[in-house]
Amino acid sequence: MAARVPSDALGRRVLCGTERATVRYVGSVPPAAGIWLGVEWDDPQRGKHDGTYEGTQYFKCRHPRGGSFIRPNKANFGVDFLTAVKDRYGLNDDQDAQQGTENTFTFGKKTVEFVGIDSVAEQQRQVQLNQLVDISVRECAVSQAGQKEEISRTCANIRHINLSKNLISSWETVTAIASQLQNLETLNISENKIRFPSTSTSVSSVFSKLRILALNQTEITWTEVLLCAPGWPALEELYLSSNNITVLERPENVLQTLKLLDLSDNQLLDGNQLHLIAHLPRLEQLMLRNTGISSLHFPDVGFGCKTKMFPSLKRLAINDNKISEWSSINELDKLPSLRSLQCHNNPLMDTEKNPGTLRQLIIAKISQLEVLNKSEILPAERKGAELDYRKIFGNDWLAAGGNWNPEKNKPNEEFLAAHPRYPSLCLKYGAPEEGELKGQQPSTLKNQLLTLTIKCPEKPEQKPVEKKLPESMTIQRVKGLLYRLLKIPGSELKLSYESSKLEGKEVELDNDLKPLQFYSIENGDCVLVRW
Repeated sequence: MAARVPSDALGRRVLCGTERATVRYVGSVPPAAGIWLGVEWDDPQRGKHDGTYEGTQYFKCRHPRGGSFIRPNKANFGVDFLTAVKDRYGLNDDQDAQQGTENTFTFGKKTVEFVGIDSVAEQQRQVQLNQLVDISVRECAVSQAGQKEEISRTCANIRHINLSKNLISSWETVTAIASQLQNLETLNISENKIRFPSTSTSVSSVFSKLRILALNQTEITWTEVLLCAPGWPALEELYLSSNNITVLERPENVLQTLKLLDLSDNQLLDGNQLHLIAHLPRLEQLMLRNTGISSLHFPDVGFGCKTKMFPSLKRLAINDNKISEWSSINELDKLPSLRSLQCHNNPLMDTEKNPGTLRQLIIAKISQLEVLNKSEILPAERKGAELDYRKIFGNDWLAAGGNWNPEKNKPNEEFLAAHPRYPSLCLKYGAPEEGELKGQQPSTLKNQLLTLTIKCPEKPEQKPVEKKLPESMTIQRVKGLLYRLLKIPGSELKLSYESSKLEGKEVELDNDLKPLQFYSIENGDCVLVRW
């Protein structure tokens, strides 16, 4: 007997053994007899073609070999929500039927039958279902809501549901389940490939008490988030990781109650996308792990001022990204409420071999930080970091126009852009004294002058210049010198050098905090400048 195919099979999610797929075609596939299902596999390695068979295209796949035809009896279309709950919590009808054969008991030679025990079991089951508050039916093949009002009659007290990794294929199914649970506060429907509304929907009270919503790996777009958001008036936490979200739009009159937003593992177009969500008034925690961002910038204010963007943001995670410039760390000091930062696994972290020094630099640059990479910053550590920072860059401050005399203290813009907190640290602890800075000078042997040629290979009109520079001079200070020569901001300059001994070999000068001697630069070498 042929398996029955649901009337709404097209677009439904199915299980075939342990593999998941989406039904893309229902019908005949000549010359083979009978009805076939054309499916697109979640794992394209499972497939055979792109929906084309013997020259006829029956359906389309994202992957050229992501499709197959299977017989309906090989496809599991899943179960309704209540069936999954009963199965998971041992409250299904099959178990009661089995218990029905055990409703007779023998006392000696006499057999006694307990009349009405089935109805008692039914009542007990109803009571038990109604007591459920927090349930998980993860990976239970849930695909439908079931009969109308059956959930509200049976287990109306549920507040927290884990529906992740099931066979739910549409937002309507989610709404049909949630509409029967008046007190629903937490909903996790991650790892379901769901069709979301493409146009604005009428606002209902279905999710009026929903505080936490997880939509990780559901293929939702930010546009679809905003279309559904009017229905989430009390939402506080929204998890959207791994959804191929690349561009954001500004939420207008929605998500205004949001306190936590997770956009991790979405490759955002650039860091400027964050400006579009920067005015969510209550957002306290933003997770941006592995989003591909290479820089952060809050352009509404200059250094030393607090931005109006992200007014409530306390905790920020930007680990596993492509941030390589200290300017992005400087920008974070503009956030008025930032207290906790996670930033490991960025190229910037490789600029300093000593993790302790790297930590000190970040602490000194962000004034209000209390926790860095999950480790608390104690007051003594902050004070030490700020005092060391003030000493380390003291000579750069003097070279840039800094002075112990307040009337003559006019460090240039290049220095202030690289060290925006330096003036406030001088106000806090006083300007570094001459004796402190002398201790920063390397010994005479290490402080030898190097005669270097400075060239701009891509600007032939710029003539090469010969300069004598101390080998203890940091790359950052070299950029400051070049700023005065070329009038190009150091942040835009890319430096490298060619050794006079190794012709044609170019070494990148990629760490602003390292001295020239770190790169083994010698007399007669040529520094190449690009921008």
